[in-house]
Amino acid sequence: MNKTGIFLSDGCEEIEALTVVDTLRRTGLEITMISINNSTSVIGSHGIPFIADTTFENVNFDEYDAIVLPGGMPGTIHLGEHEGVTSIVKDFFAKGKLVCAICAAPSVLGAAGILQGRHATCHPGFEEKLTGAITSTDPVVTDGNVITSRGMGTSIDFALAIVKYLKDDAAVEELCQKLVYKK
Repeated sequence: MNKTGIFLSDGCEEIEALTVVDTLRRTGLEITMISINNSTSVIGSHGIPFIADTTFENVNFDEYDAIVLPGGMPGTIHLGEHEGVTSIVKDFFAKGKLVCAICAAPSVLGAAGILQGRHATCHPGFEEKLTGAITSTDPVVTDGNVITSRGMGTSIDFALAIVKYLKDDAAVEELCQKLVYKK
């Protein structure tokens, strides 16, 4: 079974984070909400509190196949400043594991140097932070083992792209029917 981790910090965009968690769990994929705070308590960018499953220090990342970075401010800044997040992003990319980021968070991938020569997208205005990327305005871009997306309004499509990568088109179609979501 594929195991995915999603990094959460105070100031993350709640919909971008929780849509991915909910969508993956609906398809039977295992996803762990990993707080980079000193506790499992997280306050989203719109003041919505929620509880992560665990904290960064308690995770064995060797057990994971994919990592997701939600956007939001100042959540993206916190992710980019966390040395452990940067290290894991680089390690996952180098090992061919799936690395995903939405909204402003692809800027963390750009700063980590993993977008060089890759197609990527992000929230409008962050394109210059996707160092070396071939930028796009597509809602979701998959290039090898990297998936990026534009923002809250593309959260479902972003989550479905992750499901497609980790499972298949049939899992996406089945979920879309259950959600009454037309792709």
